Amino acid sequence: MQELSLNVMDVAQNSVVAEATLIAITVAERDRSLKIEIQDNGHGMTEEQLQHVTDPFYTTRTTRKVGLGVPLFKMQAEMTGGTFEIRSKVGEGTKVTATFHTDHVDMIPIGDMESTILLLITCNPDRDFVYFRSKEEKSFTLDTRELREVLGGDVPLNAPDVTQWIKAYLQENLDSIQGGTTL
Repeated sequence: MQELSLNVMDVAQNSVVAEATLIAITVAERDRSLKIEIQDNGHGMTEEQLQHVTDPFYTTRTTRKVGLGVPLFKMQAEMTGGTFEIRSKVGEGTKVTATFHTDHVDMIPIGDMESTILLLITCNPDRDFVYFRSKEEKSFTLDTRELREVLGGDVPLNAPDVTQWIKAYLQENLDSIQGGTTL
């Protein structure tokens, strides 16, 4: 994968498949490091699954014989001198944490994380997402549970007006923490 946002999409989709109702995604930039964390309340993994999850030739899916998402995410973090950790407990969920050294020559771009978050929300309107993004001391959070409370029960998160508002909110706040307008 050429952008970290695609790794986040893949891991979050694993959470959806694991029937998570709440998926929290954190992207934190500080000094010369980047930490990405995806945590869910899905089915979780057994010890055997957890031991094999970073093996590209191991997958629980029946539609293909390889699972490259998690192994590639791990490799990308470690190639920068960073770390990768995955914790999971059956019935409680899974937490994936990857740290990157952003000044390393092998660091790949973050990509369009806000569009990834928007896509996850609009394609999975029955799930809740908490997105926390920070850069140094500045941060913002988007919590779909709060949006649902404001919207009431009749307006889905993938309604066109809601989607446009989420997109604008994410972009405005990203611009704010990065110190200017992004392209």
